[in-house]
Amino acid sequence: MTNVLVRAVRGATTVERDDAADIAAATRELLTSMLEANEIAVDDVISVLFTTSPDLTAAFPAAAARGIGFQTVPLMCASEIDVPGAKRLCIRVMMHAYSARSRDEVRHVYLHDAQNLRDDIR
Repeated sequence: MTNVLVRAVRGATTVERDDAADIAAATRELLTSMLEANEIAVDDVISVLFTTSPDLTAAFPAAAARGIGFQTVPLMCASEIDVPGAKRLCIRVMMHAYSARSRDEVRHVYLHDAQNLRDDIR
C-alpha cells in the first residue's frame, strides 16, 4: 500500500492584460496543468490559495476554478505584496492535495511569462 500524504503544489502564470476572460482562461489552464503534471484528481485537492499581482483586479481566479470542478474545494484569493520589480499580470497558486508522490517528485507548474519565477523547484 502506498502512503498518501498532503503535498503543496505551486504554480504561476501570467496574462496579457487585466481582463476577466483572460484571468479565467489562464487560471483554468494553470490548474488543469498542475493536476495533470501531478496526477491529482480534483477530489484529492484539499484547498487552493490564489494570489494575483496588484494590477489584476478584473476577476477572482477562484471563480474560474469553480467552473472546472472545484465547487466543493475551499478556495481563497489574495493580492500579492506590491514589491518593486515583481512580476506583473501574474496569477500564483498554492494547491494542497493528497498525493502518493514524495516531495521531490511533486511537479510545480509555471506557464507563460511566469516560467522563470522558480527555476529551483521545477
